[in-house]
Amino acid sequence: MSIFLDSELTATERSEGARFRVIPVPLERTVSYGSGTAKGPEAIIEASNELERITGHAEPCIEGIFTEEPVDCDASLSEIMERLAQRTEAAIRADKVPVTLGGEHSLSYGAVMGVARALGQPIGIVQIDAHADLRDAYQGEKHSHASVMHLLAEEGIRLAQFGVRAFSTEEAQSRLKNLVFHVDAENLVTGNIHAVDLPEDFPKLVYVSFDVDGLDPAIMPATGTPVPGGLGYYQALRLVEHALKGRKCVGFDVVELAPNGNAAWDFTAAQIVYRLMAAC
Repeated sequence: MSIFLDSELTATERSEGARFRVIPVPLERTVSYGSGTAKGPEAIIEASNELERITGHAEPCIEGIFTEEPVDCDASLSEIMERLAQRTEAAIRADKVPVTLGGEHSLSYGAVMGVARALGQPIGIVQIDAHADLRDAYQGEKHSHASVMHLLAEEGIRLAQFGVRAFSTEEAQSRLKNLVFHVDAENLVTGNIHAVDLPEDFPKLVYVSFDVDGLDPAIMPATGTPVPGGLGYYQALRLVEHALKGRKCVGFDVVELAPNGNAAWDFTAAQIVYRLMAAC
């Protein structure tokens, strides 16, 4: 089995007592443009072997990183969501931080619902994404990557979106209906904004959903729908890090990497995973 940061971890750091639980989910079922997300988790894990132990000023692997077996994605989408929910729920109940590697963005529903079940408290999602993902359904599928945040909002989970630059009229209406806090890419990028305060009433327990297409295609072209005008690498990370100040990160996912043969993009995604561990 492939192990995240395998080349750097000690026996203790890779044990089941580790703080971070990496959960690979090679899901590719509702992609609507480019393909390849099923290969994302393995590519991220393979590239992680080239990471250094220190990221920024932190060394998150000291707290341990345990890599679980991939979630079996040979089932209906609702079954896959429950399988993943059971994994993230188990991680939270064991006082660990679930780190879900995708795979398409639809998986966030299962990951977040497992965390919510275990905590039994209000949680909020900080989302980095080129898309709002707030459609009622897409191409007849409610568990689509394009409707995942709609499903979570319907569950009463608060949303804060950064970097969106492609959304429909339906999604604009959903933002209003569900009181979605958002600062879109054009304002962030043209204003060179790296920190945005969340509303005071935003939940203190935060789950981070990082869709790599939130980054500009010059930095991350290996994704299903690379939309121009995206966030910078440090800009996206600092937006997340600032949003977590005074709050607790209870889990995160990194999704929508579609490897295209250039290891630079796999490495970028792996570095984002490790940097988000440092932010938790």
